[in-house]
Amino acid sequence: MVFAGKVPAGGRRGLASGGEGSMLARMADELPARDPFREARNGKGVVRCPFQGEAVPMMLRHAAVREAARDWRTFSSDAPFRVPIPSEEAVRSMRQLPIETNPPEHTDYRAIVEPFFQRAKRPEVIARVEALIGGLLSAMLTRDSFEVVADFALPVQSRALTHLLNVPESEADIWIGWGIHVFKVTGGEFKKGTVLEDYLRAKFDTAANNPGEDFFSALTKATYRGRSLTRDEMMGFANLTFAGGRDTIIHTLANILAHFGRQPESLAFLREDPRRITHASEEFFRYFMPLTHIGRVCPAGADVNGERVPPDGRVSLAWASANFDETVFEAPHEIRLDRRPNPHLSFGFGPHLCLGAPHARLITRTFLQALIDRVAGVEILEAIEHVEREGAYQRINGYDSLTVRLRPI
Repeated sequence: MVFAGKVPAGGRRGLASGGEGSMLARMADELPARDPFREARNGKGVVRCPFQGEAVPMMLRHAAVREAARDWRTFSSDAPFRVPIPSEEAVRSMRQLPIETNPPEHTDYRAIVEPFFQRAKRPEVIARVEALIGGLLSAMLTRDSFEVVADFALPVQSRALTHLLNVPESEADIWIGWGIHVFKVTGGEFKKGTVLEDYLRAKFDTAANNPGEDFFSALTKATYRGRSLTRDEMMGFANLTFAGGRDTIIHTLANILAHFGRQPESLAFLREDPRRITHASEEFFRYFMPLTHIGRVCPAGADVNGERVPPDGRVSLAWASANFDETVFEAPHEIRLDRRPNPHLSFGFGPHLCLGAPHARLITRTFLQALIDRVAGVEILEAIEHVEREGAYQRINGYDSLTVRLRPI
């Protein structure tokens, strides 16, 4: 189990490795920070949380979240800018596709880009990601220490995405400059400006004039129900592609390294039998779910465990809470690398199952394999956890900074 502790008023916590006694104390203090929804989930099953002046009911139980994710008529995604929480009117000018649509439109939109996201299963893409992660990890092993988030996880995420989208890896140098989150600064406030949209417009202009075999060109050539995509539709697909799977992968990689630093026996467990990597990666996705929740809009209103949602009001599907539901997961607050079954909701559920899931799995499993092949141990030198602070909860969610030293095999 990764140690954590009480969240200070400043919203960040510095940690350093310590002895067995301090480890036990930190473990005892972990649950409220890792799973702040436990009491409400086991009570009423819903908690209201204010977001941008709206008291949004958060659905906390696994069964309720799954059912709502399936019931798109009651809990609609056809709500531009309002599916993310907080909503994103201030940081983009178009509907994200296909996530901000319902079936059957969603089905047709998804079919346009799904072949590109399935590239993560192609042998040539797998080989490139393996070479990328192996090379970056080997470079980190030559250093006395390194900062995981900026020096490793962000480059891995950005450079791996170039292979998925079939664009030159040099494009990643631009993306790395955007930081961990495309829309937000480290403290959680929205960024100013239109850096991402300006970049995407330029890429689509280039693809329209000189099409190739890359993601941008594919969208300029794609059709939707017999017509070409509009520029806003192209931008909506690309906006989600760059914003949706960025900080999630970065936080996952950092959390995994921190876990091995605090529980070295876990790394040895995987090294004993690398076939365990598949189940281990799913457990890391469950436990360290980077996306706390997602929004849905109720066109006709709804009743959520006695909490009335007005017409056009929003609810939250709290994936992170559902992943700790004691009625579904035995000892959910323990990391069990051989957990099975593991019906976590970290990639969503229903028609909006995450398009990027194959890519996230490829990166995570490749990272775990590279670690057991090259790394004997991880020493945490300094860690500043990222704390998500909202009116009804505070949740540890990745790291603002994580400095480690790797011991080579």
